[in-house]
Amino acid sequence: MNMQENFSLKPFNTFGVDVSAQYFTQASSIEELKDAIQFSRSQSLPLLILGGGSNILLTKNFEGLAVQLGLRGISEENIDENTVLVTAKAGENWHEFVMYCLKKNYGGLENLSLIPGNVGTSPMQNIGAYGTEIKDIFVNCSVLNLETLETEQFDLEKCRFGYRDSIFKQEAKGKYIILDVTFRLTKKDHHIKTEYGAIQSELKNAGIENPTIQDISRAVISIRQSKLPDPKKMGNAGSFFKNPTIPLAQFEDLQQKFENIQGYPNGNNVKVPAGWLIEQCGWKGKQIGNAASHKLQSLVIVNATGNATGKEIYDFSTEIINSVKNKFGIELEREVNII
Repeated sequence: MNMQENFSLKPFNTFGVDVSAQYFTQASSIEELKDAIQFSRSQSLPLLILGGGSNILLTKNFEGLAVQLGLRGISEENIDENTVLVTAKAGENWHEFVMYCLKKNYGGLENLSLIPGNVGTSPMQNIGAYGTEIKDIFVNCSVLNLETLETEQFDLEKCRFGYRDSIFKQEAKGKYIILDVTFRLTKKDHHIKTEYGAIQSELKNAGIENPTIQDISRAVISIRQSKLPDPKKMGNAGSFFKNPTIPLAQFEDLQQKFENIQGYPNGNNVKVPAGWLIEQCGWKGKQIGNAASHKLQSLVIVNATGNATGKEIYDFSTEIINSVKNKFGIELEREVNII
């Protein structure tokens, strides 16, 4: 185990925030991971597990042990003529894993193309995009119990997936480390999801009437690249806020005041696009100090100068939350984990 002290975490978070960890190591095997955990226990150090660093905001130096999870590998199990179970270890890059599956013509992940981060963090917030969520193709995940250091399995029911949510963000938070994830994918009878207008427009512009899963992936990549900043060029963590869900009665009241308010019915509730709310409050493209709301997608907060601190970004997000609440009576919830 290669242990380093006062180590900069700037390369390990997509916001590019320059904070340091008191101790840092990388774990490329379960044994190395267990050794790191034992070290943190022996020194009474808080533990921070890092994946791709795409869904965290580091607001201060971490006085503990940061472990970058580097478990790699992909395996497959054929179930029948149309079904394959594909297991990816936690340290695999998510988009590269999706491309691996598409190259083999395995369907189910195509709408989740180009989402930043690693496989291990995908179940934590039930990542989703363009009509697909992890829960739709999830079978199980192997986890390391931090108390017993034993390996356990969590199936679909046990993970209790919700909208950008799971048991790993609730009562199991900080109690387990996800080691690998298994997905149930199709080999030929693919379920093509094109209900989102943006995907339909991309396919129409390309003259595609009967899209393949590869066509869907290319459409999604094109859409994301057109409106979302590349973290390698401008620090960000993708969507910073969840889309709020409010009671239908509250939405109808808001319609009386804001005729063009957007909303998507969900039973007795309505999901309201957070990006629309933020934009109506004048935040789109607005910059304060080193932090800004992206000029093309107000839902994304960016490290505009490359020099923003985590606290600057957090305070910027608080200003947005307050202004949306004051105007619409809706309190936005951060999707990004604050450390």
